[in-house]
Amino acid sequence: MDTAHAPAPDPVPTRPAPGHVDVWLVRPPLPGRPPADHHTPRPSGPSHAPQPPGLSSAELRRAASFARPADRAAYATAHTALRQLLGGYLDRPPAALTFVREPCPGCAGPHGRPAVVQAGGGPPLHFSLAHSRGLIAVAVAPRVIGVDVERLPSPETVEACARALHPGEQAELAAAPPGERRAHFGRLWTRKEAYLKALGTGLSRHPRTDYLGSDLRRRPARWAVLDLPAGPEHAAAIAVPGDRPDHVTVRWLPAGLPYGGDTPYGEDVPGANPGGTATRSPRSGSTITRSSR
Repeated sequence: MDTAHAPAPDPVPTRPAPGHVDVWLVRPPLPGRPPADHHTPRPSGPSHAPQPPGLSSAELRRAASFARPADRAAYATAHTALRQLLGGYLDRPPAALTFVREPCPGCAGPHGRPAVVQAGGGPPLHFSLAHSRGLIAVAVAPRVIGVDVERLPSPETVEACARALHPGEQAELAAAPPGERRAHFGRLWTRKEAYLKALGTGLSRHPRTDYLGSDLRRRPARWAVLDLPAGPEHAAAIAVPGDRPDHVTVRWLPAGLPYGGDTPYGEDVPGANPGGTATRSPRSGSTITRSSR
């Protein structure tokens, strides 16, 4: 099992090998301010977000439908980053990518997992996108995958939402020390949403149905769900069917890239922590490599 630090990546991303998962994190820009790296403080302020390139007319309409400038900026940045990354993996112009919905596993309607149309065949490339206040995550793998990221909620939100959890998860949350409950709830909820995304149902399947707590033996059979490093303000997780991934690499996407900057994928971001650290996840046994590259 690979435990080395992540090597410096190629100028464009290469497809993850079988058993590998790539996760990219990016900070959405402040409305009215240029994109910042992931350590730049983000003071509040009104105005309009910079316009990312390459979005479809439907994506632009969806971005414009958000009332809050911050929400518009987050949506546009998330979908631009997704196009830039998938375009790099597939060696296609980001604006030329076509997205579809797979059939829903519950009703067979066209609102299941999102997928990208791959021209010319080739091995499948699966992805998942998530964004919460202040952070975006894109996960890419050669098999079905779900990712979720959530800003840690307030104690009041934890109390209000706890009743939506599986009874076993509720018991674990109640037993957690008060100072740790926000982070514990964040881990529970991101595991659950990542699993439901990968399943293809989303929250149409009630969150209380499945146990995603600390006891691995009680989790859904033939699924692997892993916590991800996401900083002190957020929780994040991925879910894949089958065996645990051998290697999960988490990188910061250079802030200028979604806005047309010429920074290569994975290059050090000014002000970011140099190098990276490889850690073995106690919940999974897999190697998770954190990197500012």
